[in-house]
Amino acid sequence: MPTSRHTESAHVFAVRLMQHLVVPTFVLNAERRVIIWNKACERLTGVPAHEVIGTSDHWRAFYDQERHCLADLLVLGRTDAMDELYVTHTEPSDCTNGLRAENWCVMPQVKKRLYLAVDAGPIYDEEGNLLAVVETLRDQTEQKLAQMALQSLAVKDGLTGLANRRSFDEKLEAEWLHNQREGTPMSILLVDVDHFKLYNDSYGHQKGDSCLKAVAAALDEQVFRPSDLAARYGGEEFAVIMPNTDLEGALHVAERIRDAVHALNMPHGASQTADRVTLSIGAASLVPSDDCTADDLVAAADAALYRAKRQGRDRVVSTDRVEELEEA
Repeated sequence: MPTSRHTESAHVFAVRLMQHLVVPTFVLNAERRVIIWNKACERLTGVPAHEVIGTSDHWRAFYDQERHCLADLLVLGRTDAMDELYVTHTEPSDCTNGLRAENWCVMPQVKKRLYLAVDAGPIYDEEGNLLAVVETLRDQTEQKLAQMALQSLAVKDGLTGLANRRSFDEKLEAEWLHNQREGTPMSILLVDVDHFKLYNDSYGHQKGDSCLKAVAAALDEQVFRPSDLAARYGGEEFAVIMPNTDLEGALHVAERIRDAVHALNMPHGASQTADRVTLSIGAASLVPSDDCTADDLVAAADAALYRAKRQGRDRVVSTDRVEELEEA
């Protein structure tokens, strides 16, 4: 009898301790019903305990559509679903019975989108039967947003917001290999702002930066497909990578970009080509193979750009043969 009272007292103490933990915590029993929803969990989710205790509606605190939480996966033995449900997670292992994952949650009650780090651990009786699963939550939103900002800085050009040269190089290599496997054409545009040095000398570097931002925005608006990439290639030069695109498609986009910058009607009194800011564009297309490289495609576009400048600028010139490099 004293042992029974001691056990009951220990159980009550454990429940009270969990209720007042500063870490948001809830507990599911073996039937996936909520048996504990602590104060910190109420504050985090905006959902009071009395609304979820005894139910399996705990998902409503985190998502706007029904889906399993990490604790559910442990109860159900569905760790195979972690890839589908969580952006990052640990793999189940023999050394630990628990699971750890991270995910964006919409938090319907508090009307916030939070990035939560989640831990779930099982509790067994002496015979090894599952009694409950404890899930704890940590709000990692600020850290995640800071990480995303740093990653954005690493891949974007600071002035124009387009992809930077590093992103261009990585995308080029990846898409070259993909198009080689598929046997499909790939195109590149190299875009140069005509007489930009004269623009800078006449209007000053601040106006020059504004000009580049405006050109970048106009260019980006004409690159519609998610698979394409618009990048700042260097200085006043931009580039567009277009996977699964033949020369005809590339030329269509190039003319659209040139027209969009014309429509900006930015005065360029020092230009030797027109009274406004204009572009010269070199277009090239190749079907990747073992006989050529991604650098050959860039070189072909660069040669076409050189010819566009030599022929008077404010135009699109193309090549779809690497051999044409010799003409430049």
